[in-house]
Amino acid sequence: MTLDLARSAGGLSAGADDADTVPGSRVGGHDPSAQTPQDQPQARPLVSAEPGTTVLDVVVPVLNERHTIEACVERLDRHLRSTFPYPFRITVADNGSTDGTREIAADLEERMPDRVRAVHLDRKGRGRALKSTWSASGALVLAYMDVDLSTDLDALWPLVAPLMSGHSDLAIGTRLHRSSRVVRGTKREFISRCYNAGLSVALGAGFTDAQCGFKAIRADVAREILPLVEDPAWFFDTELLVLAERSGLRIHEVPVDWYDDPDSRVDVVGTALDDIRGVLRVRRSLRSGELGVDGIRRRLGRTMPSGQTGGQVMRFAAVGVASTLLHLAGFAALHGLLGMGAQAANVLALLVATIVNTSANRSWTFGIREREGALWHQLQGLALLVLTWALSAGALLLLDSTWPQAPTAVQTVILGGSMVIATVTKFGVMRRWRREGATQGHDAGTGHGGGVR
Repeated sequence: MTLDLARSAGGLSAGADDADTVPGSRVGGHDPSAQTPQDQPQARPLVSAEPGTTVLDVVVPVLNERHTIEACVERLDRHLRSTFPYPFRITVADNGSTDGTREIAADLEERMPDRVRAVHLDRKGRGRALKSTWSASGALVLAYMDVDLSTDLDALWPLVAPLMSGHSDLAIGTRLHRSSRVVRGTKREFISRCYNAGLSVALGAGFTDAQCGFKAIRADVAREILPLVEDPAWFFDTELLVLAERSGLRIHEVPVDWYDDPDSRVDVVGTALDDIRGVLRVRRSLRSGELGVDGIRRRLGRTMPSGQTGGQVMRFAAVGVASTLLHLAGFAALHGLLGMGAQAANVLALLVATIVNTSANRSWTFGIREREGALWHQLQGLALLVLTWALSAGALLLLDSTWPQAPTAVQTVILGGSMVIATVTKFGVMRRWRREGATQGHDAGTGHGGGVR
């Protein structure tokens, strides 16, 4: 009998409907409305699994875990045998253990040869272990979880079902969803939230929890994206998700129940520093265009990701604050140090700050790296500057004509309201640049006959 895990209606008989209804999917770029029915590529089966094909491969990366690995694998095996109706395998990926973990993993493989596989790597690194085992796996869906099983295993089926049905490309557990139930210390909670907020600002990430050790990916997608992932350690997860999002892939999020492992040996400070270096490296690579995300997007038939409004607003606000400070500093330098007239100094400083503001919002806030259209965007930025001045001046003139002796407080409120209107208008206009870029990227990727799914 053939197992047909298809994109078409129905998918797998078990879980396909759930995949479309479970909340939390973040869409990187499926946009059927952007094509006419004649241009839309025909849906193809995600996989066609012949008897004996492994549908799910769950990798458990381990380093010196001799006291926990046996109980972990046995518990995971019991859970999969009782809840997962398709062929599966558990892969123990030992990366550099020296405490006997490797021997225990080999013993587990010997006891359960049809369901457990033991892999040993001489070098340490969770990312290295995952990249190696996922790349070598013949399974159709690839997953991993931490050896401490901090995540409740009841979330495993909701994690992989959207991938098996063809609804999503990757799936991640999230501890930061409002319906997640998480038991961990205040310090770790604070660090986790700050890290993910930083990813939103620095890389425009739209996913909510990069470091939860509970993820899955379709094998065909993994073959495209894994060669681009460089980090061999803890930043592997973040890099994988950022590249997937920039490639227009759909990331499904599953709220999880998660219980902190009191025996965790993760070096929080060292990991944080490595993550910061990883963020800077990925940011440089994305800005320079070195990564092949455009090629992945075209080969998989995705459109350019539209970006997440929350992160865009945060970056837009940060750019606004920085350009305001630049404007004030420029005015002080021109007027106070160089003796330029106040009006001339104000206009020149404001002009420079506006050009910098437009460039920063274009490249950082909305992720537009192409030079094409840059001059037109700068002209629109200057037009928005004129609009801002016209709105504020017009509001004050209107107030003066209706209330000549209006108090300063009222004038300030009216002026602030006009600035809010101008700022929202500016954000909307600049965000439209991103949508125009997405449409052009889609047209370039699909040509006349649509992309290849």
